[in-house]
Amino acid sequence: MAAVRSGRSLTETLDAVDADLRPGVRALASDVMRRLGSALALRARLAPRVPPPPVDALLLSALALLLPDDSGATPYPEHTLVDQAVAATRRRTPAASGFVNAILRRFVRERGTLLEAVRRDAVAAFNHPLWWIERVRQDWPTQWRDLLAANDRPPPMVLRVNARRGSAQQYVQRLAAQGRAAQVVGPQAVWLAVPCAVAQLPGFAEGDVSVQDVSAQRAAPLLLQRPLPHGARVLDACAAPGGKTAHLLELADLDLTALDVDAARLQRAQQTLQRLHLQARLVCADARQPGAWWDGRPFDAVLLDAPCSASGVVRRHPDVRWLRRAQDLSTLARTQAELLDALWPTVAEGGVLLYVTCSIFRAEGEQQIDAFLQRHRADGALLDAAAPGHLLPLPENGIDRSDPASVVGDGFFYALIRKPAS
Repeated sequence: MAAVRSGRSLTETLDAVDADLRPGVRALASDVMRRLGSALALRARLAPRVPPPPVDALLLSALALLLPDDSGATPYPEHTLVDQAVAATRRRTPAASGFVNAILRRFVRERGTLLEAVRRDAVAAFNHPLWWIERVRQDWPTQWRDLLAANDRPPPMVLRVNARRGSAQQYVQRLAAQGRAAQVVGPQAVWLAVPCAVAQLPGFAEGDVSVQDVSAQRAAPLLLQRPLPHGARVLDACAAPGGKTAHLLELADLDLTALDVDAARLQRAQQTLQRLHLQARLVCADARQPGAWWDGRPFDAVLLDAPCSASGVVRRHPDVRWLRRAQDLSTLARTQAELLDALWPTVAEGGVLLYVTCSIFRAEGEQQIDAFLQRHRADGALLDAAAPGHLLPLPENGIDRSDPASVVGDGFFYALIRKPAS
């Protein structure tokens, strides 16, 4: 909590946690991030002053974990949580243990009144920054409440079965032999009823399966919907950490270049490809500067999974909403436009560019593509109706966590742009 409030991502922070402790720490931290707006409002009412960052982080974590869930139940016995929070404070900052004890016990005594008071505040009620709430309401005026609520639900665990090594139905049978309930929810997609560590998945280390959300699994089939010839030249720009790169190679024999500006993340892509027994040409460079990495030979297909706000994957990364700032959107939108304009000349005549963001914000989706098409009317950029546009992380008929039909993908945007053949 202290690290995230200082500007570091939860993923980066968890990398430093002992591997055996990491799943539990991730679960606790994610719960806290999903309730941080309420915890901040409560702390403001309960504490006469803001305590030092380490104490404040522990206090906010405890308050968040004392909040009731949708059913009205609290996830942990309140007396145990208060006792453990005070004990942790005593170990770290002994002088503050009495302060933390007093605040938490007062909250337990006055919970009903305090919750009623803070829920009049939008940030506390919806557990998102105010600018984020307003942006979602502006973009999705009839669905904004449901979208904000969806961000506070744990995501499903969906697997992508390596098409070169088996079918989704075969993998469901392998899971059943382990006593794990699962069902097919897409061409290569398998929904796992109870999430587990990847090390427990049969064949994971051998490359039989990967973890990838159902919305993210749309990218490769969309790019390949008109089959490319054997050995077709394909570019995956902004490729790291490599999930979509791998999916493309699982589905087709391609001459694929995986490009990313971040060397460390590109190394993760290399590790992913090695585990899956796949090969691509990895290049560390800025996709906005083709002169530094492109040999001038056009690509039959380009996948641009552009950097974005990640507003569509907040349920998986609940810290994102607290790390982003309103001004970040204009910076990201400018980068997205620069990437589109730089990569479009690398697409062969008759080829395609698939633009992808894991965002529900229209500025990073349909508005971005509308502006691109206006800029490129002269060179014939055409929008293909096969791409779904904005995908929202909302169920059509309510949520039943025991029903695979209720598996809801992350928020994404897809636009497929075609370059006319001469």
